[in-house]
Amino acid sequence: MQAEYRRIVLEAAIIFLLGAVLGLSFNTRLVIDAFSGKVVASTRPVLAPPSSGTTPAGSSGTTGPEALAPVALPFPTMLSEVRELVEAGALLVDARAHEFYLEGHLPKAVSLPLGEVDEQLVEFMQSVPKKTILITYCNGYGCPDSYDLGVRLMAEGYEDVRVYEGGVPEWRDSDLPIEGGVQ
Repeated sequence: MQAEYRRIVLEAAIIFLLGAVLGLSFNTRLVIDAFSGKVVASTRPVLAPPSSGTTPAGSSGTTGPEALAPVALPFPTMLSEVRELVEAGALLVDARAHEFYLEGHLPKAVSLPLGEVDEQLVEFMQSVPKKTILITYCNGYGCPDSYDLGVRLMAEGYEDVRVYEGGVPEWRDSDLPIEGGVQ
């Protein structure tokens, strides 16, 4: 029984290692970019309602999948670009839950949690002109909230929305200041 158990564990370990080696060999550039802190562009398709405000003839006026059109969100490729845009007047928009915003956020950022966007969007739109360059961010790579919030803001008529995929972790790891919370 002991020998059979050891054989099963050895086979599982070999399968795992083979999978890891194959996965890393096919994604070497992605892994290197991720660990070096480079922004990894998303290849996920982005869909948003058309911004014309008109509905096609025969349409019910709903915004289902059939009414969606592709939207391209530019990604600042480096942290330095985000900093330059902010110095030029861009507004940072924190897509995380408000509790996380209170714990610490990028300097001068405003909170617009994706989960509360329906309740807070009218107030946001009244205080932020549509020509403002917006940079949404959240908890770094793999966090889709900033991306989804960016799509929503573009659908609401904001003309220049960027997504900072590095978010709070990359900002903090670059020894840049964090406002609020414990530093």
